Amino acid sequence: MKQHIPRGDGFIWLTGAFLALSILMITGMITLIAVNGIEYFRPRPIDLFTVRGEDNEQQTVLGQAYTSEEIPADVAMTMGVEVGTRVTRYLVRVGTREMVPQDFRWINGPHIVSKVRPPDAVCIERLEYGHAFGFIESLRIGETRIIDNEVDAWDALEGIQAEVRDLTGRIRRIEKSEIGRLNYRMEQFRLETKTLEYRLRTGTISGAEFDARKAYILAAMAELESDFRSYEATIESLRSRALASVLQLRIVGDSGSEETIGVPIAAIVRAYKPNVMSVGQKAVFYAAKFWEFVSEDPREANAEGGVFPAIFGTVMMVLLMTVVAVPFGVLAALYLREYTSGGAMVRTVRIAVNNLAGVPSIVFGMFGLGFFVYFVGGGIDALLYPERLPSPTYGTGGILWASLTLALLTVPVVIVATEEALAAIPRGMREGSLALGATKWETIRRVVLPSATPGIMTGAILAMARGAGEVAPLMITGVVKLATEMPFDQHFPFFHFDRKFMHLGFHIYDVGFQTSNVEANIGMVY
Repeated sequence: MKQHIPRGDGFIWLTGAFLALSILMITGMITLIAVNGIEYFRPRPIDLFTVRGEDNEQQTVLGQAYTSEEIPADVAMTMGVEVGTRVTRYLVRVGTREMVPQDFRWINGPHIVSKVRPPDAVCIERLEYGHAFGFIESLRIGETRIIDNEVDAWDALEGIQAEVRDLTGRIRRIEKSEIGRLNYRMEQFRLETKTLEYRLRTGTISGAEFDARKAYILAAMAELESDFRSYEATIESLRSRALASVLQLRIVGDSGSEETIGVPIAAIVRAYKPNVMSVGQKAVFYAAKFWEFVSEDPREANAEGGVFPAIFGTVMMVLLMTVVAVPFGVLAALYLREYTSGGAMVRTVRIAVNNLAGVPSIVFGMFGLGFFVYFVGGGIDALLYPERLPSPTYGTGGILWASLTLALLTVPVVIVATEEALAAIPRGMREGSLALGATKWETIRRVVLPSATPGIMTGAILAMARGAGEVAPLMITGVVKLATEMPFDQHFPFFHFDRKFMHLGFHIYDVGFQTSNVEANIGMVY
């Protein structure tokens, strides 16, 4: 012990053990997240439960079992089971939210009389009201054709879905391109009218000029409204054709009795029979669900669909934040380390920077709201968009102000990391460069900065990681629950930094705690 303690062997082994424990904890966390997240996309089998009620009456429950847990012994004893018997209950998604009060229900193991997996059970993913589980009865195609046979209806369903999907795609294209273009031009004319009224009030144009321009705008608006009504008629015709095809589905209601509901084909995202799917079909289904998750817009109050707007908003915000934070942080660190001679002022600045890194993020959010949104944004509105007031343009939360707020939040991280990287460069490298005739700036540019690049990149990565994970400042500077309109489009200036956006951190919080189907969304949260 007298030999090992002075050499610090025990501390070396202790630090190694703690490093191994940290790696184990991180690996376990990542594994937990991966397993629960990967499982979310697999097609779950549909079970038909026969359940005994409190009055010994039997009822049927059709749905997908999501998870199970052991019931405490004192609760299990009230169900009439023997002491020491292990009792499990199952969380079953019964779907059909418009018919059943709860999308999920718990079924106690002792109350299950039987459980089977019918091969013809169908899961219908819908745009609204969640999933529907049942058995196909018939398929009505258009106004005249009806297929009463379940097998033929299932075989024809895919083709009808393709036709209806083509109709809905045409509707979406008209709404986004043609009607979107009309709405944009009408909004521009509306803003031009407000600009003319403002200029008339301030005396920069005459009444005759105002009347002539106003007459032109009214004529153009009338033409646009005529085109708008024409497109609306086309959309209504396409929508009536899309809604004419209906799938009749036999479901199990809340009381356990069977009922029949009509599901419009236009409302079906996908239909599948998980109980008879092969391994290859399950793999194709899994890939389709994963692609939908990363490429589509959310639906059903963010409980279904994809997260592409949240991914895009997060990436764009981090890029804007990095463009601002990294250059400012590196330049500040260069000045503090290479150009100042020390002193009380420099020490005060360093203390302030270090303390700024520990300020709670919500404080930065309040500062961003007060300074960027109300002061800077309000000033821009008063200077450049006075005709739009009191409706704000930049005087409200948007992706630009959220990015600048996070840039302030992460600048201290960049400064500290860059200073540490600069301090690690040997003094002899600087002196050798100066001795060979290089100027101070040439030494910094060609010797110091290339040697410090790994440390600077580390600081930038840490800043990006912290900025991407922050949620509290964004909730008051531009993030919203749902914003499928991207911050860029085909209209000048193409990038619209005043628009609100979605963020992955806030989206995870919203899906995990603010939706009606928290149990169904646990996998999506992972």
